[in-house]
Amino acid sequence: MIFLEASADLAAVTTTVSSAQEARSLAQAVLGQRLAACVQVEAVVSHYRWEGALQEAGEHRLVFKALPEAVPALLGALRALHPYDLPELVVQPLRATAEYADWVRQEAAA
Repeated sequence: MIFLEASADLAAVTTTVSSAQEARSLAQAVLGQRLAACVQVEAVVSHYRWEGALQEAGEHRLVFKALPEAVPALLGALRALHPYDLPELVVQPLRATAEYADWVRQEAAA
């Protein structure tokens, strides 16, 4: 296990969408509401079963860096704005350096 010199808790919320434009729209909406401090977007290929058939699709993964107390509001915003009927919404706890966590707090402050 890696221990950070000074660490603080954050959260990462991950979702996927089908296009770069959808990813940009979600990222900008969430940042505009200050529900996250940063959104990373990357192109991925997803393999999954949907409605009984195997699927393969290009998607864009978004990882939102947020404060744990903002996660319920962030999930609510993503559910409201997401183009999928059943969006992937995965929440993971993060440990970060105190300096980075301070920056997230500053940028995500309402």
